[in-house]
Amino acid sequence: MDFELKSLTAEQAAQLAVDALLVLVPDTLPKTTGKAASALHELIANAVQHGDLEAGTGKCLACYRPAGFKAARVVLARAGDGSAASVRKAVAAAMSGLKLPQVKKLGLVMGLLPDNGSAVQAALMACADATYVYTHTKPTAKSRHLQRVTVGVTQPDAVRPGFAAGKAMVAGVEMAKEWANRPANHATPSLLADAARALGRKPNIKIEVLGPKEVAALKMGAFMAVAQGSAEPLRFIVLRYNGAAKTDAPVVLVGKGITFDTGGISIKPAAEMDEMKFDMGGAASVLGTFAALAELQPAINVVGLIPSCENMPDGLAVKPGDVVTSMSGQTIEILNTDAEGRLILCDALTYAARFKPRAVVDIATLTGACVIALGAIRSGLFSADDMLAQALHTAGEQSQDLCWRMPLDDDYAEGLKSNFADMGNVAGRAGGAITAAKFLQKFTGELAWAHLDIAGSAWKSGAAKGSTGRPVPLLVQYLLDQSTQPRAARTAAARKAKA
Repeated sequence: MDFELKSLTAEQAAQLAVDALLVLVPDTLPKTTGKAASALHELIANAVQHGDLEAGTGKCLACYRPAGFKAARVVLARAGDGSAASVRKAVAAAMSGLKLPQVKKLGLVMGLLPDNGSAVQAALMACADATYVYTHTKPTAKSRHLQRVTVGVTQPDAVRPGFAAGKAMVAGVEMAKEWANRPANHATPSLLADAARALGRKPNIKIEVLGPKEVAALKMGAFMAVAQGSAEPLRFIVLRYNGAAKTDAPVVLVGKGITFDTGGISIKPAAEMDEMKFDMGGAASVLGTFAALAELQPAINVVGLIPSCENMPDGLAVKPGDVVTSMSGQTIEILNTDAEGRLILCDALTYAARFKPRAVVDIATLTGACVIALGAIRSGLFSADDMLAQALHTAGEQSQDLCWRMPLDDDYAEGLKSNFADMGNVAGRAGGAITAAKFLQKFTGELAWAHLDIAGSAWKSGAAKGSTGRPVPLLVQYLLDQSTQPRAARTAAARKAKA
């Protein structure tokens, strides 16, 4: 889907040659009467006066061929105070009635709202989300009808950065959705590696893919233990985006890439096991973030690490009670083979240290406990680094891809103690999302590290089953924020990483 940004007055909006016009209406309307009143202002005033356009963010009125408009369909949508959250809600509500084969060109009028780059970004994301269609393994599905969205604002230059970020986030989210939605037989570790290689053809992105022999040479015993029960060979995918000086320390993103999770020998119940194709949502978000970086070309260095394999229960599978040695040299008693994500991530986190990063963020559909704690609204954020945690939280608020910081008290690690290894891989049900984070923390050393548990936010179940593409917007916003840091701040971060 293409997006265009242009300056539109109310008069120009009414004469826009599109199939449908979506007008965002603020709580407080400008007072225009007589000759100064355009067809658009008259329509809004009459609708409000007669009670047809109710107050309340997300309330809509659909009109067919109103006088003075070129578009056959005009939808008025209440956008509250014009904030990003209100705009997203308004656009999402209005788009439900505009997903028609006849609507291929849409005019999105935001000129009645204050110029706000974050709101424009949210509007683009909402348009794309509402019209996304998965077709890869469903040939009977009709692809997206909407092909072009013209966004009309008062001062385009004031919102251009938000518009550019929104376009890139749409590309990134849709790549993440596409790969997370694909069935496991269409999204194997090898196919994920192919997707990464395709990204490697874009400017400033380089890709390296390691197979079983290379991973064995690195002594990634925890990662290999998870993969050993599957006929599909593991892949360790390394992506590098080089947008800044070589001396600038990179941000490292680590995405959990379990392309299907049966639970292994600790096998899951059959009900809803099909949704375990989404267990590579962290990996999909890293791919999507790199797709967005390719569009935006920000001045920052980023490394993406994706340990990818299946967790299967065949005769070679790792067993409860087995002890494996991680790349860090620490031994792990595998008490539950369904706690496999942390096993592949711990070796990737050890590998991440070689880049001397200024920050490391891992992203994983890690625990059902996080779903219980936070539901589907916010991702769980764990970090002992206050500055990193605040930066991620702020990026989530700005991008409307929300997270919430959870505790990391050392006492939570008590349950990970083992009589037969340096640690166990689980610590019981209580505080399960926290103890999983404490396990990962054991492999981060002095790194500035954060963990995003996206088990509740990465996909939806039920009638709306499918990937959300989260947390691509959060990650992209965080990286954009980091890229605009003063050079001195980046240099200080690099020195801290090397110390």
